[in-house]
Amino acid sequence: MDAVPTAIRDVLIVHPRIFEDERGYFFESHNSRTYANLGIKAQFVQDNVVGSRGGVLRGLHYQIRQTQGKLVFAVKGQIFDVAVDLRRGSPTFSRWVGIYLDAESKQQLWVPPGFAHGYLVVSKEAIVTYKVTDYYAPEWERTLAWDDQQVGVDWPVAPGLTPVLSAKDVNGQSLEEIDVFDYGS
Repeated sequence: MDAVPTAIRDVLIVHPRIFEDERGYFFESHNSRTYANLGIKAQFVQDNVVGSRGGVLRGLHYQIRQTQGKLVFAVKGQIFDVAVDLRRGSPTFSRWVGIYLDAESKQQLWVPPGFAHGYLVVSKEAIVTYKVTDYYAPEWERTLAWDDQQVGVDWPVAPGLTPVLSAKDVNGQSLEEIDVFDYGS
């Protein structure tokens, strides 16, 4: 297993070791010791599983307190997964990184605390699972607008189409309006 930094150093792409034979495959989706050796020393407290149809965009979510690191992967289908640095004072503040995650490659994305996270389902449907480092706390949840012009995420949406959004995501706030984190705290 290895972890490769993205354009934002703290966000990592994890490549698990996959053992395949005529029966199918096996891989460890999580091993605390292995992840610690890769620099992900997080303790996970909750696993989430989300099923979505194609064209659904979820995000960009984060918790301003009880911050959550997330280890994300697609167990069915394909998503375009995005992390936005919301740590004011960070050299990469307001920058984003996006990668495709799919069931075939089994890659994972480590999104550390201090980042907004979201994804767009680009296959007919997808099942996404993610581990989090703190419990869901709706009173601390915030939503950065998926289409914030200052952040400028280049979502792979066909021209003329609009992603399917929840009411919460439709009402996401701009980077200038949201609560952000202080870098280093």
